[in-house]
Amino acid sequence: MKKETEKVRNIGISAHIDSGKTTLTERILYFTKRIHAIHDVKGKDGVGATMDSMELEKERGITIASAATYCEWRGYEINIIDTPGHVDFTIEVERSLRVLDGAVLVLCAVGGVQSQSITVDQQMKRYKVPCVAFVNKCDRSGANPARVMDQLKNKLGHNAVAMQIPIGLEADFSGIVDLVAMKAVYFEGENGQNVRVEEIPPALADEALAKREILLDAASMFSDSLTEALLEEQEITDAMIIEAVRNGVLARKLTPVFMGSAYKNKGVQPLLDGVTDLLPCPADIENHALNMEKEETPVLLFNDRQKPLVALAFKLEDGPYGQLTYIRVYQGTLARADAIINVRTGKKVKVGRLVRMHADQMEDIDTIPAGYIGALFGIDCASGDTFVSPGISLTMTSMYVPEPVISLAVVPKNNKAEINMSKALARFTKEDPTFRVHTNHETGDTIISGMGELHLEVYIERMHREYNAQVTPGMPRVAYRETITRKAAFDYIHKKQTGGAGQYGRVGGYMEPINDTDFIFENKVVGGSIPTQFISACEKGFKQCLAKGPKMEFPVTGIKIVIDDGASHAVDSSEMAFQAAARGAFLQAYPKAGPVIHEPIMKVVVETPSEFQGSVMGSLNQRRAMIVGAQDEGVICVIESQVPLAEMFGYSTILRSLTQGQAQFTMEFATYRQVPRSIAEELVKKAAEEKKNVA
Repeated sequence: MKKETEKVRNIGISAHIDSGKTTLTERILYFTKRIHAIHDVKGKDGVGATMDSMELEKERGITIASAATYCEWRGYEINIIDTPGHVDFTIEVERSLRVLDGAVLVLCAVGGVQSQSITVDQQMKRYKVPCVAFVNKCDRSGANPARVMDQLKNKLGHNAVAMQIPIGLEADFSGIVDLVAMKAVYFEGENGQNVRVEEIPPALADEALAKREILLDAASMFSDSLTEALLEEQEITDAMIIEAVRNGVLARKLTPVFMGSAYKNKGVQPLLDGVTDLLPCPADIENHALNMEKEETPVLLFNDRQKPLVALAFKLEDGPYGQLTYIRVYQGTLARADAIINVRTGKKVKVGRLVRMHADQMEDIDTIPAGYIGALFGIDCASGDTFVSPGISLTMTSMYVPEPVISLAVVPKNNKAEINMSKALARFTKEDPTFRVHTNHETGDTIISGMGELHLEVYIERMHREYNAQVTPGMPRVAYRETITRKAAFDYIHKKQTGGAGQYGRVGGYMEPINDTDFIFENKVVGGSIPTQFISACEKGFKQCLAKGPKMEFPVTGIKIVIDDGASHAVDSSEMAFQAAARGAFLQAYPKAGPVIHEPIMKVVVETPSEFQGSVMGSLNQRRAMIVGAQDEGVICVIESQVPLAEMFGYSTILRSLTQGQAQFTMEFATYRQVPRSIAEELVKKAAEEKKNVA
């Protein structure tokens, strides 16, 4: 059923931060007549780019959430998703690439292949997304498209081939030479909407011929008819070249490179031609689902409107009208009033309203056929759920979700803020799988975790704006522990005499440090000096002291308590009396047992390009790290270390600035270790100050 979707393109625009993705999307919408005025990303006019519909995005001039839109060019229908560039919002790129058929990799003519370009490229590889490259900002000083082409080959391993060469560079950039048609193309009019085609300037004729030779040579690997025509020196048509390049792109073995300046409205129309000519239509891509009944064996899906429905919910948004679910239909047709099944929950749901998105605006439609992207209203589901027709049990593979690397404590200012905060957190965790929330039972803090400091900062700002939840972010408190270092004896009598029955209990024994477990209680009482029924009361009394240690009020661990003596009174002894005696005995012996503070030590693994190895190791050593080992794996160096958790706050930002954003780290709990004396003294001082402030 290729005919139905032959003129459909589902593409994503992704790149490093500030390469001009949103600006390029804005120009595409303008040239395809979806919008009638161009607005800048850092909008001086206060409007901001169409695709950055969130207030925060307009203010900061960055993209936070991916936005979907569609437009038409030369009779082709193009669904576009504009994705963020910051690594903190990496899930937005993941979920977009999961459902797209092709992509435009935007590179800055000055910056070239940057760290986030590498991440985006790895994501494209993960989902086998064919792409074309667009070298943007050719008008900026320092622009060098030839260097960017080399980086594409060497850093990313792409078989990059130029489809165009620039006419002039930097301030003199005036147009491009099309190496397929062998014509010079200029962009005139106020917004570059008038395309003028001329002969190639004589000064560029030789370079154009040489670059065309390279293009034909690379393309001929993917087309027998082009190879034949070259060998027999027959006439080579534009269609032959385009077909050969397209075959190379679909096989992910060729990356055609286009050039221009989106901000100056130059080179956008030929890029649109390239998208429609070279990138795949939905039927060109093989999509598989897993058969749940047959041990998850892969099943090939057909881009056919008549077959049973298989669709993937890839993004959720809580809009003013309820939950909006972005959906990509892979097989069959999704129509209004259909009954469909959510494979994960097994529940049958009825389709209500169907819409097509244009950033934050929408229009109602009746059906979403195979190969198209649309959105549903009022269906309760999670990101990554598969919807199918009743009677089939296929599921799409879900997307890769990276683990969060940073946490913050959030404290609501008052009761109203707490209610609003919980609403906001429930929504954000549902929409964004990389944003997690949990409550620390020891400190009572609400802890939010995410992909970076900017990620959490944006969510805290959104709580203020969208939910009016006044919260203050704070350092998450480190879960310190107390323990003892030597044996200490106790012999304590609890005696209380009031009117009537009094309280009496004597407990004798000792405490000593142990490894591996938190608490052991041992009864060595002989001769019934403490009656058997009161032994459990003693254990309970000792346990009550473990929650808050006498030294710093941290939980006490690694302690063994042995009771071997005691005394009771026939009338005045009770469970309560022996619990109190045990608490007194604990407080009597604990200061003599050499109490110390332990801190959590994390296993931190940093992956960095080898040239930054020295500075990364230096930054770890400053954080009281113990380097366990370092090994080279190709161009990457992997450093394993053990670092106190207290020293790891804010590390992701420092690591990125040290390594130009190219290093990443993972962190997991390893063990508890004694805090150095100087830091223990600081903690005692800090605790004393806090108590004073509270008082």
